[in-house]
Amino acid sequence: MSTQGLDEFAGWVEGLMRRRGYDIDSPRGGGKSRIADEAGVHRAAVTRLLQRQSMPDLETMRRIAPLLGVSVRDMLIRSGRVTPEELPMAADLLPPSDWQPSLEDFARWLGVPDERMGVFVKVVNQFLEPDTDATDPGETVEPRRTARD
Repeated sequence: MSTQGLDEFAGWVEGLMRRRGYDIDSPRGGGKSRIADEAGVHRAAVTRLLQRQSMPDLETMRRIAPLLGVSVRDMLIRSGRVTPEELPMAADLLPPSDWQPSLEDFARWLGVPDERMGVFVKVVNQFLEPDTDATDPGETVEPRRTARD
């Protein structure tokens, strides 16, 4: 990571910390210690970032992001570690709302081998097709009695 990238990221994090009420500007303000304690990270990690010495590791980012009101995704992208394309939003991964998966799609998701695809579809279709010989929906069926009854 470049010095400019680290400086931009640290400046962004500083702004977030200030907006959340962490006093990171005065030596005795306690903001650095407070955020480190609340996030469960070492104070040194917060200090190194704010002094533009090093980028926090993934675990530190994961713990600090919620305190600053941002997603870990945003923090990782702002840090330059990943691009938005490398870490798409979940909504970007969803199929169109009008898409109806086929039985073959379900079979692939379940790992059904191609040579058994036809059998899978045939068996599942038996459960999905209405059974014309079934009993009347209003009719109750008495359970079979066993020797124990």
